Amino acid sequence: MPRIARDVVFVDGVRTPFGKAGPKGLYAETRADDLVVRVIRELRRRNPSLPAERIDEVAIAATTQIGDQGLTIGRSAAVLAGLPKSVPGYAIDRMCAGAMTAVTTVAGGIAFGAYDVAIAGGVEHMGRHPMGEGVDPNPRFLAEKLVDGSALIMGMTAENLHDRYPQITKERADAYAVRSQQKVAEAYEAGRFQQDLVPMAIRSGEKGYGLATRDEPPRPGTTMENLAALKTPFRPHGRVTAGNAAGLNDGATGCVVAAEEVAAELGLTARMRLVDYSFAGVEPEVMGIGPVPATEKLLARNSLTMDDIGLIEINEAFAVQVLAFLDHFKIADDDPRVNPWGGAIAIGHPLASSGVRLMTQLARHFEERPDARYGLTTMCVGMGMGGTVLWENTAWEGAR
Repeated sequence: MPRIARDVVFVDGVRTPFGKAGPKGLYAETRADDLVVRVIRELRRRNPSLPAERIDEVAIAATTQIGDQGLTIGRSAAVLAGLPKSVPGYAIDRMCAGAMTAVTTVAGGIAFGAYDVAIAGGVEHMGRHPMGEGVDPNPRFLAEKLVDGSALIMGMTAENLHDRYPQITKERADAYAVRSQQKVAEAYEAGRFQQDLVPMAIRSGEKGYGLATRDEPPRPGTTMENLAALKTPFRPHGRVTAGNAAGLNDGATGCVVAAEEVAAELGLTARMRLVDYSFAGVEPEVMGIGPVPATEKLLARNSLTMDDIGLIEINEAFAVQVLAFLDHFKIADDDPRVNPWGGAIAIGHPLASSGVRLMTQLARHFEERPDARYGLTTMCVGMGMGGTVLWENTAWEGAR
């Protein structure tokens, strides 16, 4: 039977506040699956015209799929959130691009006609499950020199990227990090992040119960002098520090995606339209360059150039990785199209969850920018990959 691909739209996205990983972080005594449950319930609350039985799939990403991030977390969180037992779910992993891949995977099913509506997102509790916990890398990686040893340590891959692009100095990376902190502080002051943050109940054996209502990692008032004094843990006299990189964080994200005609039928808001997506592989030793070939493939396939892109949400795993992307596409470090509200250097990067944070913010930017037709969400991925998704603004005021 011949099939016609359907347009897929992003309906809504939410996230928990992001916490610092560790025994003193917001979520030190909170389960990872409970973070996901809170996100799913909030999506249902915000979209009352979506019948629970019309949700066809729940895809949740986690990089470390053990403990309270295991048990096929898409399915287990769906059951815990009170969705009908008829709603299936699964877990997915593409390291940092987990939630991004969850969205593109269910979107493919929607376009094909297998689903009408799906929930996709990600979670990472790096306090309970540090990156690499339980991993047993095959010794052939190093014995057969398939990769350099630095490929398995993300901070060292960022130092390698500095080596490859000497014009990206530590001072330039620090300056980018300071701007990220400033933009996040300004966005909070303007009430922008709060629109899509889900208050999360938390408990502490020492302090009792509380409510997480804002991100824990931002450091307002960060200065170049502060960053210059930080240690370079990955290399003596290196350039990567805790100040110009994302931290270790806990948090969850989720979104509703649907076929465009089904969203209209159910009275759901189509906030942006998925145009295309691309993933690419690069040398694992310089994984931070991954967004470049992924974006190049995507733009070429759609006969677009970077001049056609009105907004860019790029994950700030490391400042050097963002700056390498900007240099490649001849974009200024302070171009207003890029991360208008700041990024992961300030907000945090709970690995597999971050892709949907980028999408949720882009959807908000589109609302404020009806002059911008296209936007990108893009990120580097561990083990040498990059992912980019091209979105179209449904509020665009131009002529088709």
